Amino acid sequence: MTVHDWQSLPLDIDSGEAIARTGLDYRLVDTSGADTFGDWLQAGNRGFHAPDSGEEQLGAARDALAYRRTTGVYDATGPNPTWPVATTGSWVSDLTLPGGGGIPMWAISNVTVAPTHRRRGIARALLEGELRTAAAAGVPIAGLTVTEATIYGRFGFGAATSVTNWVIETERARWVGPTPEGRIDFIDRERAAAELPALHERVRRSNPGETSAWTGLWRRISGTMAGQQDASKIRAVRYADASGRTRGVALYRLSGDPTDFTKHELTLIYLLTETADAYAALWRFVLEHDLVDIVRASMRSIDEPVRWMIADQRAATVTVRDHHWLRVLDVPRTLMARRYAGAGECVIRVTDALGLADGTWMLRVDDNGEAKVEASTEPATVTLGVAALGSILLGGVRANTMYAAGRIHGEASAIAVLDRQFGALETPWLGFTY
Repeated sequence: MTVHDWQSLPLDIDSGEAIARTGLDYRLVDTSGADTFGDWLQAGNRGFHAPDSGEEQLGAARDALAYRRTTGVYDATGPNPTWPVATTGSWVSDLTLPGGGGIPMWAISNVTVAPTHRRRGIARALLEGELRTAAAAGVPIAGLTVTEATIYGRFGFGAATSVTNWVIETERARWVGPTPEGRIDFIDRERAAAELPALHERVRRSNPGETSAWTGLWRRISGTMAGQQDASKIRAVRYADASGRTRGVALYRLSGDPTDFTKHELTLIYLLTETADAYAALWRFVLEHDLVDIVRASMRSIDEPVRWMIADQRAATVTVRDHHWLRVLDVPRTLMARRYAGAGECVIRVTDALGLADGTWMLRVDDNGEAKVEASTEPATVTLGVAALGSILLGGVRANTMYAAGRIHGEASAIAVLDRQFGALETPWLGFTY
């Protein structure tokens, strides 16, 4: 599928009929129309409890999101018939799998239903329509980052990566990690926005769970999007190696204590590093920043090396939550796109209420970690739902854990094989929302 071909894919017929039965209208939104797209964007703001955007902000959002396949549900009987009462946005991204391989992913975002139109089956129709559209277009997997964790399992999504949120007391933490060569310098936000795309594209190809990004993401993170509130508070630093090449970028903001100037909080907005030296140097810069007693960082990996770079690990309060959810649409194509940690074979029965990934498959992994997956008529040795398959796909959740939780069923020997095969080659992580 070439760039932006997804925009012209037709609406799902079944979803259109389901929404029509509620008296509503399901439409593709013309992202080139300022008024139509502006109304859709404002509906998204309401759905996520954000303030209405001004004209400058709307213009920037239209530029950033116009490439997406945008759908809306409309109520012609309401006082504002041009305002959608439900929204979705989607596009084809690239998901990194274990072993460094990539696979096309149907990314879903901006899923909202107005509180005035709840309990009518709108969200179900929208999400099922997205999945059927993606499968019909030949996209093997779908993904989303969620605001509510209780919704998406019913559509076959499984939590595949988690993130950690950190609160670190800098005085207690005390840096004991390495002191790399190279240098750290402040850069302006525009340069940060320009440096991040190439850096991220290099980094993400070796990090399972990462996806390709878009220009608007870097503008938002760096504070260079038109009309962005509090953008002037964002500061950027980069780490360059001995050759002068950028190997890491950190963006952060500071907030002060009105009663004590020495007690600022530093919020690490985003940290992206290509090398161990860049990682250590930028974390040390953050933790030893003058006049800062608390550092906050969110959406970090569950296996952050910084834990082992501070003298007192108890100076860091770390919480974990689910983040990136995946939904397999094409089992053979998805499973053959990754590499595996262990050899072996097993017959997997995948159950899928929507029928998109339902089937029985022989999974054979050779000594090089490469897989062959074929439809099988043999009795299954392992049975799991499509959501459980999404959870173990990247190695972030062990098959043994899902077995103990009652989410995977089968013979003990087959579960052991599956656990070895799907074991993490690298810790999966996604450092932003989409």
